[in-house]
Amino acid sequence: MVIDPRTQAPHTPPGAVAGASPGATARRLPSLRHLGPNWYATVMGTAIVATAGAALPVHVPGLRGLCVAVWAVSAALLVAVLAARAGHWVHHRDRAREHLLDPAVAPFHGCMPMALLAVGAGTLSVGRDAVGHTAAVAVDAVLFTAGTAVGLAGAVVIPYLMVVRHRPRPGSASPVWLLPLVAPMVSAATGPLLVPELPPGQGREALLLACYAMFGLSLLATLVVLPLVFARLVHEGPLPLALTPTLLLVLGPLGQSTTAVNNLADVAPRAIGAPYAPAFGAFAVLYGVPVMGFALLWLALSGAMVVRAMRRGMGFTMTWWGFTFPVGTCVTGAAGLARHTGLTAFTWLAVALYALLATAWAYAGARTLGGLLSGALLAAPRPPRPVTVRTT
Repeated sequence: MVIDPRTQAPHTPPGAVAGASPGATARRLPSLRHLGPNWYATVMGTAIVATAGAALPVHVPGLRGLCVAVWAVSAALLVAVLAARAGHWVHHRDRAREHLLDPAVAPFHGCMPMALLAVGAGTLSVGRDAVGHTAAVAVDAVLFTAGTAVGLAGAVVIPYLMVVRHRPRPGSASPVWLLPLVAPMVSAATGPLLVPELPPGQGREALLLACYAMFGLSLLATLVVLPLVFARLVHEGPLPLALTPTLLLVLGPLGQSTTAVNNLADVAPRAIGAPYAPAFGAFAVLYGVPVMGFALLWLALSGAMVVRAMRRGMGFTMTWWGFTFPVGTCVTGAAGLARHTGLTAFTWLAVALYALLATAWAYAGARTLGGLLSGALLAAPRPPRPVTVRTT
């Protein structure tokens, strides 16, 4: 037992159990105690490399095979992180509850449904080359259903906790607040893959319109939160160095919504009749082009902030995975606009963004693997410095 210098109260060190033997402590898997929901970002960031590569409007020899390999890695990561998080809930339930009630950590629970949806979409778009079309449809159907259900629940539960339990102070808005709100948008963007797999009729139309409903849900919620984030930056100054990469999370709803309207426009003619199907095609361009413009503006702004943070000594943390999935959604969004407009400019924009995505994924993946092997990424947070009390 040690004394917490902040409260002068008895404190049990992280990973230890008061009164437990060393063997009992080992059985509680202390290495999982500090594994948070943000680890699903590794799954999301890996899966988007595969799906974005498959969506590129250019043919690159060998790229398809690489995308299948990356999808396989994302599927393995999903299984591993799901198992690790299950172990965290079973063996460290107190810590899991703390994560849920911590306003800085709770929004990261939105990463789980997005990981399920991203791997499901990757299975049907590229994984089918390895497992076959029938199995890919089955896997995507299961992961899409689970991811959508959990995502919709999280879009309600996390904001509810923010209101009644977290009570964040004024001026503390963070881009991570967007995470639980983006999950329904990922459902809207990945759901179109399953529309053609349903029999013609009510099922197809219902899924199509449900995706549009989730598009609206996520978009309007984002429009509520995004001004708070920008106001925090203007009035409180830059984010702490370690959190600076989270600025790119704003690209998630922007790129994913552009992807969603383009993917939905692709399948609308097979699910709904005139005059709605042609209107959805026009809406994809009328919505996607200005939103992509704003996404590029935010990418430039956040990129400048990242350069500033790096010059001030920003090191690697798990927040660096924010450079992957949000950028990947802009790749798929630009690719969708290239399909519907025929503009070569969008084609090369998608290629340039994909190069950025692949570079960021390789760097974040290498640093994460190194941190896992060294144990640094799963280590307990550093204890606070002791307080020296002078007596006279």
